[in-house]
Amino acid sequence: MTCDISLTKAAVARLRQQLASEKRPAMRLAVKKAGCSGLEYVFDYADGAAENDLRYEQDGIVIYVDAPSYEMALKGLQIDYQQDLLSSAFVFNNPNKKGECGCGVSFTV
Repeated sequence: MTCDISLTKAAVARLRQQLASEKRPAMRLAVKKAGCSGLEYVFDYADGAAENDLRYEQDGIVIYVDAPSYEMALKGLQIDYQQDLLSSAFVFNNPNKKGECGCGVSFTV
């Protein structure tokens, strides 16, 4: 199965820095039930694929995507990285999102 997620140039650059710094080959993306709106993103380092993971690669960045999470909530996801004077964070632009909690941490599909 093909993943139709994407990374912005800023996300690629930041992930490249993080993976090199941590000496890790890949990231893993999933969602879990949590928060006041139902789902939260889980984005962490990975040494390889877990069972049933999909593999996504862009510009040398490898992301393993949990297949059930992808089917439920991650199709068409764009990952961006934004930084200003006070904060920096990965931003998940998700076309499946129907709502989110006030703090923006959890979301519904």
